[in-house]
Amino acid sequence: MKFNSQADQTVTYDAIVIGSGISGGYAAMELCKKGYSVLMLERGRMVKHNEYPTANLDTWDLDYQNIVPREEIAAHYYKQNRLNWWVKQDNKHWIVKDDEYEYDEKQRFDWIRGHHVGGRSIMWGRHCYRWSDLDFEANMKDGIAIDWPIRYADIEPWYSYVEKFVGVQGKKEGLAHLPDGEFLPPFDLNCAEDQFKQAVEKAFPERIITPGRTANLTKYIPELHHGTRGQCQARNRCWRGCPYGGYFSSLSSTIPVANDTGKFTLMADSIVHSIIFDDATQRATGVRVIDAETKETREYFSSVVFCNASTIGSTAILLNSKSERFPDGLGNDSGELGHNIMDHHYGMGGYATFDGMKDKYYKGRKPNGGFYIPRFRNINKATERTDYIRGFGYQGGLSRATNLNAPIGPDFKKAITEPGDWMFAATCFGELLPYHDNQMSLHETETDQYGVPRLVFDAGLKDNETKLRADGVACLQEMMEAAGYKNISVHNNPTAVGAAIHEMGTARMGRDPKTSVLNKWNQVHAVPNVFVTDGSFMVSSGTQNPSITYMAMTARAVDYMDRELKKNGVL
Repeated sequence: MKFNSQADQTVTYDAIVIGSGISGGYAAMELCKKGYSVLMLERGRMVKHNEYPTANLDTWDLDYQNIVPREEIAAHYYKQNRLNWWVKQDNKHWIVKDDEYEYDEKQRFDWIRGHHVGGRSIMWGRHCYRWSDLDFEANMKDGIAIDWPIRYADIEPWYSYVEKFVGVQGKKEGLAHLPDGEFLPPFDLNCAEDQFKQAVEKAFPERIITPGRTANLTKYIPELHHGTRGQCQARNRCWRGCPYGGYFSSLSSTIPVANDTGKFTLMADSIVHSIIFDDATQRATGVRVIDAETKETREYFSSVVFCNASTIGSTAILLNSKSERFPDGLGNDSGELGHNIMDHHYGMGGYATFDGMKDKYYKGRKPNGGFYIPRFRNINKATERTDYIRGFGYQGGLSRATNLNAPIGPDFKKAITEPGDWMFAATCFGELLPYHDNQMSLHETETDQYGVPRLVFDAGLKDNETKLRADGVACLQEMMEAAGYKNISVHNNPTAVGAAIHEMGTARMGRDPKTSVLNKWNQVHAVPNVFVTDGSFMVSSGTQNPSITYMAMTARAVDYMDRELKKNGVL
């Protein structure tokens, strides 16, 4: 893997990819495979596959039994850990320190970040669900925002293409609104989860319960799963980094494949300040970079630029790329750049106990969470609601608790070797609508330690979200009751946008340059050699985890770019 440390040397590549996470890794791999020389720029530190410091530690090996002291949270993670579960001893080295990378909020915004090679592809939840035309047609049918410029038929072959490489385990269900994919054998439901499935589907036939679909290699196929990869060991320590390469990440998958082509250069500690625009050609010519260690500025040039710095990161770069042609940010003729921030609802869920199957247990620690319940509201006339639009889904599971009720002594030692009650837990993820006034912007006067404008967020939930949340929690309660559970509790704690770590939508695609930033190929309308294929392009948020859609759209965009260059010589 080449690393360029000469800060004052101007280097030209065929393509520059900004960001090394899920979509950036995919862009670099696809470009390299097609023969283009690629420079990948990552603002964070260098990390290589297998450099995972806590991957093989047990809980008792970690300080404070994996808890980060309150003093450390207060000093460094006061925004990152607002949800009180995210920052732990085993993953804190992947998480940005808030005191080093501040941002401003007009409304609370939970911006969860990781500045390192691989980005959040090391830490992601790995759930992979296709979208359908229920999602791609939603804005048009509801008269919300703008229509998607694509439909399921446009992306369906690209879902198949990336799923085969990524490796997605799951079970086919034949649902039109949650299309089946190219699945590896699933992590099956355990006996208690299967009991929940049977009880719920008997009471509510439209509510389907299926094993959660995740990017874990339940079966390693060398001819498909290239990179530094192997079969998932079901350790459920994925957010630490996997030394076995058992789940999909940039470090184990796309970056090694890109590097093997001999066309790949990776530069860490390289903060992209802005994209360089040439008024004469009306094209981007490269990027301006700040060295994270020396704070020196340098420039790199290319024929094509792919923005994959995350929804917030890419849009911040575009907003900061000002010129006489684009005084409000590169490609921002529509004025929509930075607007329409979306995420998924968070803070909704429930817990319960199950008294049955005390003689049953399970093997391994499934890394897929257990079950997934896809959307069942506003699917058709029979499921249509009159109080809100769109819908929600659930991720959850059942496991045996540790028996800690015995008094200290020999009885306690014996008790902790025996499984306790079955415990049920589920989280509801709901759709957030695209609102123009949910936005991010650059601070007019304040900058960060690198001289880059600080970000300002102003986004929140509205009436449709409030009504959707209430129904999501009520539906979960009635499903737990249908399963015969005890000690049922539900919660509805409206969290900030960003809390689900699925932020999207700040440079949306569309047919009309007057109302969108990108076209249907993820190209900036007015700057056709700039592509944006991370979550920025999203036009609505759906209920499904979005990362597999980002990867499919990235592969599709690279293929289009390659065909156009070969046909016309220019973009």
